[in-house]
Amino acid sequence: MEPTPMPLRERKKTATRMALHEAALRLAVEHGLERITVEAIADAASVSRRTFSNYFAGKEEALLYGDHARMRTFLAHVRDRPAGEPPWEALTRAAERLYLDLGERDPRWVAQSRLLRGHPSLLERQAATYAALERDLATAVAARLPAGGSPLRARVTAAAFLSAWRAAVQVWLDQPPGTSLAELARDALGIAADRFE
Repeated sequence: MEPTPMPLRERKKTATRMALHEAALRLAVEHGLERITVEAIADAASVSRRTFSNYFAGKEEALLYGDHARMRTFLAHVRDRPAGEPPWEALTRAAERLYLDLGERDPRWVAQSRLLRGHPSLLERQAATYAALERDLATAVAARLPAGGSPLRARVTAAAFLSAWRAAVQVWLDQPPGTSLAELARDALGIAADRFE
């Protein structure tokens, strides 16, 4: 079944959000997070300060939008997996699909991830994004557990999966270009899978 195309208005809003995110990321990498302003981001994206405020509460939120969008895409991939597929397999296949979408080394993701390491305020906001994703993933996992499956098992499965995934990404960021995130993630998820398959 083909997905329903996004209405034009929604496509424009998504494009504006992404333009603001990319401008924020580019400016933060070039000048440092402390030196950029909302006004500079809006100017770089060719929109008004008011338009920026319609999309983001501040520069940190704009910077982290790419992470948020990737996580929402991943969650949609999980929900699209066949209903009878075991939870860990559904999570793993959804992650593989996300890697294909991203390509081997999306430079924007690399730049954002490296920027995050040096800024505790960004790490704190990213942790909140992952906590929300973990709750949503736990709900998706619970729907795949046998009748009477424990909500705790669903939450632990989601948390373990995300921990293994984050570990793979952190190792990948420190590897030379050409290192496969998909392979590192497969290894990390395989280590964690022993308990959750």
